[in-house]
Amino acid sequence: MSRRGKFITFEGLDGTGKSTQLRKLAVALHEAGFKVVETREPGGTPTGEKVRRVLLDSATDGLSPLAEMALMFASRAQHIAEVIQPALDHGQIVLCDRFTDSTEAYQGGGRKLGSEAVLDLHRVLCGGLQPDLTLLLDSDPAASVSRARRRNQRAARGSRHHLHGDENRFEQETRAFFARVREGYRDIAAREPQRVVVIDARGTPAQTHAKIMEVVGKKLRLGRNT
Repeated sequence: MSRRGKFITFEGLDGTGKSTQLRKLAVALHEAGFKVVETREPGGTPTGEKVRRVLLDSATDGLSPLAEMALMFASRAQHIAEVIQPALDHGQIVLCDRFTDSTEAYQGGGRKLGSEAVLDLHRVLCGGLQPDLTLLLDSDPAASVSRARRRNQRAARGSRHHLHGDENRFEQETRAFFARVREGYRDIAAREPQRVVVIDARGTPAQTHAKIMEVVGKKLRLGRNT
């Protein structure tokens, strides 16, 4: 691997298994001898996690689509400066659950703000940083959203403190919203086929992991780092 590390992002609707697959890949890469940083968006830093609570809490009312997008990028800019870029500069592999593609799909597509505004902000606030590989996990939207909603509700009930509510704000959206988000993701994949690989995530977690390992091996040519 070159001195600069590799930046791999996981994208898709909530409930497609992104977090599970990120952890599985992290374990495999660790076992192969690589230094790996696992992170997520929105969040990834103390400041970003505070922004995450505002963005995802179902109790957050009245947030305009533009304010929502601005908060996403505020969290992202801090995330890049504090976590992602330093790790890449030290030759590490960064695995990130969501990045700018999520903003383009959810705010650009779902909220109908369009791709141009998202890409402009990415250029200015993120320095145009692009992942080396994006794994877009795709499955049935209705089933994925239902799984995410149940997961988030369980997490909220299981929390000792309810000061920050749950993370169901986006899962309360309509089917039409998620159809636009999925279409946004498909548009990104069609526009950037060298970077974005669509992974059919309708199988078992083990089956999906096997597909991901094959793609990572081919795209990034990662052998054992020994």
